[in-house]
Amino acid sequence: MKANVLVTTAGTIVAQGIIKCLRLASRREDPPVTYRIVTADMSPDTAALYRSDAGYLVPPISSPDYIDAISRICKDEGIRAIFVGADEELLLMASAKERIENETGAVVITNPVKAIATCTDKWRTFQFLKNNNLPCPDSSLCENEEKFLLEHPFPVIVKPREGHGSLHVYVARSYEDVRQSVSAIQQSGWQPLIQEYVTGENLEFTTGVTVDREGKYVMSSIAMRRTLKSGQTYKAFIDDYKEVRKTSEETALKLGSRGPINIQGRLSGDQLKIFEINPRFSASCPLRAVAKVNEPDIVFRNSVMQEEIKVDSYQRLVCMRYWNEVYVPYSTYERTINERKVEHADSVVSDYF
Repeated sequence: MKANVLVTTAGTIVAQGIIKCLRLASRREDPPVTYRIVTADMSPDTAALYRSDAGYLVPPISSPDYIDAISRICKDEGIRAIFVGADEELLLMASAKERIENETGAVVITNPVKAIATCTDKWRTFQFLKNNNLPCPDSSLCENEEKFLLEHPFPVIVKPREGHGSLHVYVARSYEDVRQSVSAIQQSGWQPLIQEYVTGENLEFTTGVTVDREGKYVMSSIAMRRTLKSGQTYKAFIDDYKEVRKTSEETALKLGSRGPINIQGRLSGDQLKIFEINPRFSASCPLRAVAKVNEPDIVFRNSVMQEEIKVDSYQRLVCMRYWNEVYVPYSTYERTINERKVEHADSVVSDYF
């Protein structure tokens, strides 16, 4: 089967990861699906536009014309499914899911609005975990700061309820650190949250879970211990980690997830304490795909082709990430700006590393 799919906000590391997974799926021997990848982004400086089969320039997510532009691409390109590439548009696309699907026939791959609203607010995430007896670091809003700091020794974590990628996440080692961190978060326009610091070096985990289209069972789960750089997985150790996976699977099902979800936490003794849930594909999904759990392919085949899928094992691997470059002729770049579309781009990735 051949399928045209759309990956939105293609400049993000999440979108790039989805594209890598779809390419890997298409290159398998006798693949169930061969993907033609269409991308969309507001910026012509987006590498993925020139590495996909077709790329479109669209208005910003905040524009009232954004959903119309996405629907128009789906109609013009015969899109079967839309993969959402940015946290900032998760709620927007989930809210517009019924409209887009009715207008275009393309399946919007997204979690339910309720699950997204819970996960994109870290205070709501904490309340969900606590109410469902799932392990998590104790957390507090700033109005209860004094009581919380009396009960929890320094250091503590100060982070925004919103946000992602470790932006404005601080380790506070004193009352003065807490005040400065809270002030910095408030000045950014976000709301601060204070959280228990879970000790333990090199014990941070990220687990990708996929749940079937009806939310009844886990199709796959794969965990990795990771080292971070600028908020992203820089080195990953992919192993079985049965207890980490078990806790993550239970969390995904209790949340009411449909499709992809990414659960992050740190080990405290033998227990995974969950501190963040991303209701989307992870930026590290291509690492999982190489380990034989291709989450975008799994979710597409379940959501669009109605396949019942269950992946029970994967390969143990160590991954070390690095930068790479995409080059395009200046004329191609200028044509993209003028025509707001790029197809059959003469982009180059040099084989020098």
